[in-house]
Amino acid sequence: MPEHESPPPAIEVRGLSKKFGSVVALNAVSFAIRPGELFFLLGPSGCGKTTLLRVLAGLENPDQGEVCFDGRDVLEFPPHLRGAPMVFQNYALWPHMSVAENVGFGLVERGIAGEELRERVSEALVQVDLKGLEQRRPGELSGGQQQRVVLARALVLKPGIVLLDEPLSNLDAKLRVEMREEIERLHRTTDITFVYVTHDQTEALSLADRMVVMEGGEIRALGDPGFLYHNPPNHFTANFLGEANWVPVTVKSIGARRTELQTPFGLWQAAPSPGNEAPSMTVGDELVCLVRPENLVLALPGSTDGMNHLQAEVRSVRMNGSTVTADLVAGDIPLKAEMLSRRSPALTAGTTCTWGVRPEATILIP
Repeated sequence: MPEHESPPPAIEVRGLSKKFGSVVALNAVSFAIRPGELFFLLGPSGCGKTTLLRVLAGLENPDQGEVCFDGRDVLEFPPHLRGAPMVFQNYALWPHMSVAENVGFGLVERGIAGEELRERVSEALVQVDLKGLEQRRPGELSGGQQQRVVLARALVLKPGIVLLDEPLSNLDAKLRVEMREEIERLHRTTDITFVYVTHDQTEALSLADRMVVMEGGEIRALGDPGFLYHNPPNHFTANFLGEANWVPVTVKSIGARRTELQTPFGLWQAAPSPGNEAPSMTVGDELVCLVRPENLVLALPGSTDGMNHLQAEVRSVRMNGSTVTADLVAGDIPLKAEMLSRRSPALTAGTTCTWGVRPEATILIP
């Protein structure tokens, strides 16, 4: 390949559509995944993300569209010839087989035996930190260990792509955190492209290189998780990626660096952050303003700190361990503020306080 040419996407999906009877599972979905990415398909139940993953795996056939791996159309290939093993949420381990036998099953099916089989199984078990447990049965393992066996069973095939279908959904909260770290480590130490389906925003925001947010069989957003969280392109993405405070606004004036807004709390200013241009708008347009709870902070009454201000009554205060959440109401608009517990002031239900938000954290949504 000439030096100036980029490698083809690890996965490219073009115009993918799929219906089950009258239900549209996928509607002309298109995107590309770069080689070596940890890429997430995120969305609520029924949004089409698992159907999309199953099409990539060869377990479902689309009604229309194309799927290419490394520039090669794979829709005519059966699952075992695509080089993209799938990690299921229910483990799907053979209970009568040992850990080593489960991990090596796919190799045996491909005619690999003897020393090569033993070496590759051993290497895969080392990768997932299960060395020494070769002769255990699945029933003798914890949930986290069983999921590691499933990962080893995929890695032993030395694939270019691994597909993960909600792999942590059957684990408790502590094990989910441990396995997130394990998947991140495996991704960091291999050249494998991971495609990960989940409805868990925390998993996606903490692990993904990039992700798509899906709704109703369509892609609503695609990009870096941090950027999408702080600069969502639409109302659905903003709500799905975390807690959102919504303030109705009317555009009063548009400047090169600041937009002046009329809000129920008086005049506010919005300042687009680098890389995120304000939506197309004209004076008089009615929009909504997104303020994340962590960006709503206590301010001194009459402060000239350059923030947008509002008066809100504290309705309740909840301790969440490292953070404190305050439920507020300003007029008839419910709001949430989130603060680090070690830095949070003593808030009492029924008190009214002045709160502020920086213009750069005042995000306009069409």
